[in-house]
Amino acid sequence: MTRLLDLFGTELSTLRGEDLVRAIRMSEGRTTLAEIVAPRPQVAPPASNLELVAAFGADLVCLNMVNPEAVQVTGLDGKGFYRLSELIGRPVGLNLEPDMSPVPPEYRATGDNARAAQDAGASFVCITANPGRGATMAHLATATKTFRTAAPEVVTFAGKMHAAGGEEIIDAAAVRPLLDAGAQGLLVPVPGTVPGVTEAGGQEMVRAAHDHDALAVGTIGTSQEGADPGTVRTLALAAKRIGVDIHHIGDSWISGVASPENIYAYSVAVRGVRHTWSRMAVGARASRREGEWG
Repeated sequence: MTRLLDLFGTELSTLRGEDLVRAIRMSEGRTTLAEIVAPRPQVAPPASNLELVAAFGADLVCLNMVNPEAVQVTGLDGKGFYRLSELIGRPVGLNLEPDMSPVPPEYRATGDNARAAQDAGASFVCITANPGRGATMAHLATATKTFRTAAPEVVTFAGKMHAAGGEEIIDAAAVRPLLDAGAQGLLVPVPGTVPGVTEAGGQEMVRAAHDHDALAVGTIGTSQEGADPGTVRTLALAAKRIGVDIHHIGDSWISGVASPENIYAYSVAVRGVRHTWSRMAVGARASRREGEWG
């Protein structure tokens, strides 16, 4: 299996299931994931926000507030996950939330929505909670188990990027039910984002994920994706120190997307300009086999 760092075009965009997990693991903490709010206006039309984050170096793209039965991204007419992945040459996934009343039905991690996401070609799902929902780790664990049962081909990440309106402490003990429920990746707030999450505590959560043979996804979900690049680089290196496998950058700069300059700054901080520029420059239809471009 080739590391994700060295995959491009259809070889990257078609990664699914355990192949995607292995390719990320082999990249040794140098995989980036950008999140966008799918229905928000474009920052730089005619480019969609999906294309924008890919152009600035994201390896994976997660759509927030998207209906898996009718995938819509502003600036791109009704395309499922397969077509979106093909368009940008990257795996594309989605956020879903627990099946609870504050969450609109189309954004819930129900069996029907899970099957719809899998059928539409989603590469991965982040089961988490948007601000103010009041979701608990128990809610997330139930949603994780439901999704894994209904859509086993979709890689399942789960956890909290912030308190989401609740009062739970986010630590290794609190996240263990998510791993027991079958999460293939654990969301770990990057130290410096959520109050009280230190590097020592973050490292314990990463260790818990790895002990369960799961990936650790370091998250910035506190609007700091819109901070200055120096702050973002500091967070990126904190995430590296605690050992995360995937670096997530959230969607709360303006118009439901991170600052493109911060996506770039984060990528350079965790893997240097060579891998960042390669990801930015190589076209969606390119592929690389045995050192040759085709």
